[in-house]
Amino acid sequence: MRAEFDDTLVTGNEMIDSQHKELIAKINGLLDSCEAGNDKLAAVRTLDYLAEYTDFHFTAEEKLQEDLAYPGLKEHKEEHNKLRKVVDELHEMLVEEEGPTESFVEQVNKNVIDWLYRHIKGFDRSVAEYKFMRGNSENL
Repeated sequence: MRAEFDDTLVTGNEMIDSQHKELIAKINGLLDSCEAGNDKLAAVRTLDYLAEYTDFHFTAEEKLQEDLAYPGLKEHKEEHNKLRKVVDELHEMLVEEEGPTESFVEQVNKNVIDWLYRHIKGFDRSVAEYKFMRGNSENL
C-alpha cells in the first residue's frame, strides 16, 4: 500500500500540509526501496532519510504549537515520540534482517502510514482548528 495525500489530510496550514506531502513522499520512497530487489542498504538509507525528515517536521509542528500556546502540546509531543520509537524499531528490524522483508513492509503500512493518517486527521487537524479559532475569536 502506498501512502497518498488527499483532501482528508488537509489541515489548512500551508507549511504543515506541504511537509505532510513531503513526508508521504519519503514514506513512498521507503516502500519503493523495499520493492527494488530487497536492497538492504538502500532501504536503510531511505529509512534514515525518513527519520531525519520526520524530526524536522515534528520540530516545526511543535514550534508552531508553542507559538500558539496550544494546550495539547504535551500530548502531541508524546504522539510524535511514539512514531520516533516505531521508526527506531523499524531500523532495528531492517538491520537484523537480510533486507526489507514482507513483514517489514507490513509494519511500515501498519505503524507508519496508518499512524500518520490518524495523527493528521486527529491531532494535527485539532491544532489547525485551534489556530483558526484563535485567529477569529473576535467574530464569535
